[in-house]
Amino acid sequence: MAELVRILLKPVKGEPMQEVASARALADHGLAGNAERGGPRQVTVLALEDWEAANAESGAALDAEVRRANLVVTGLTGLADTAGRVLRIGGARLEVTGETKPCRFMDAAHHGLRAAMSTDWRGGLTCVALNDADLGVGDSVAWE
Repeated sequence: MAELVRILLKPVKGEPMQEVASARALADHGLAGNAERGGPRQVTVLALEDWEAANAESGAALDAEVRRANLVVTGLTGLADTAGRVLRIGGARLEVTGETKPCRFMDAAHHGLRAAMSTDWRGGLTCVALNDADLGVGDSVAWE
């Protein structure tokens, strides 16, 4: 079964991520307390297995926090080409708007990581929140 294993908020753009045990999804806004609000990138989701595969391919051993995604899940497969699908995490419904494209900061973290993340949407998903709901580490994750 797929599960939410980490929640990371970015209170201010460019500042370190803050790990929390729970968060609140706000419809059409994203996560309460996160700098990203509105638009197609309200919430970002990273599959831990994809992160680990990109690390292995590039020879890195970096914590998933380096990716700066909001929600880290495990057990979720088939992220590529899922735009338009709805992902349920706990009581939250998140519509996938696209791929979180790996940026130059990934190569700054480890040379070759960006290229390794460019396969099969390993960089994760961008989503919009469809409803207000509480999220917590350990919540189940599934496609609708």
